[in-house]
Amino acid sequence: MIKGADTVVVATKNAGKVKEFAHAFARMGWQVRSMFDYDGMPDIVEDGLTFADNARIKALEVAEALGLPALADDSGLEVEALGGAPGVYSARYAGEGADDGRNNAKLLAELGRLGPLPEADGPDGLPDGVRALSRARFVCALALYDPADRSFRETVGYADGWVLDRPLGQGGFGYDPLFWVPAYGLTMGQLSTDEKQSISHRGRALERLLAELSQTGLNARK
Repeated sequence: MIKGADTVVVATKNAGKVKEFAHAFARMGWQVRSMFDYDGMPDIVEDGLTFADNARIKALEVAEALGLPALADDSGLEVEALGGAPGVYSARYAGEGADDGRNNAKLLAELGRLGPLPEADGPDGLPDGVRALSRARFVCALALYDPADRSFRETVGYADGWVLDRPLGQGGFGYDPLFWVPAYGLTMGQLSTDEKQSISHRGRALERLLAELSQTGLNARK
């Protein structure tokens, strides 16, 4: 059972995600480590059909390799105008090894072929000259696996918004600078860490997981 000051390994080498997880778990006094802290970790093939599938795959492999509880997420952007793409391929939308810039560029290129939405169909409050290209939502599936009793804890979080025709803001990572959040009148890339945590897909999934763990511990099964 995870208790205060115990260690949770975040199964990622995405520095942005590590920062967000560490920020959330710090409130409970838990130590957070990541794949940056361990050598010789196996390459994980994320071949699941859903975000939840991939989160389970990553959490299980890392936890079994290290003998420690491992938390994994699989998250991405589902764009309405693209039929839900890039979905589970969000991190490699522009190809294996693609960085955020290339993924964002491909997204804008794909949506650019469709053209911007009529202003009347888009969100209110956009900066002058900025147009919305499509409704979209971020999805995050979390899986926390404890090898001590081979149990999973899982939650899902969503954040609804719009994809813009250009990036705004230098914060966040991934598609954050393109994702307009109507409640704040800003993109995810313009929000502070606390603001983003309060409304993001990952923040909402984490809050649900932490609330459950604070009441039941890790290996109390449903």
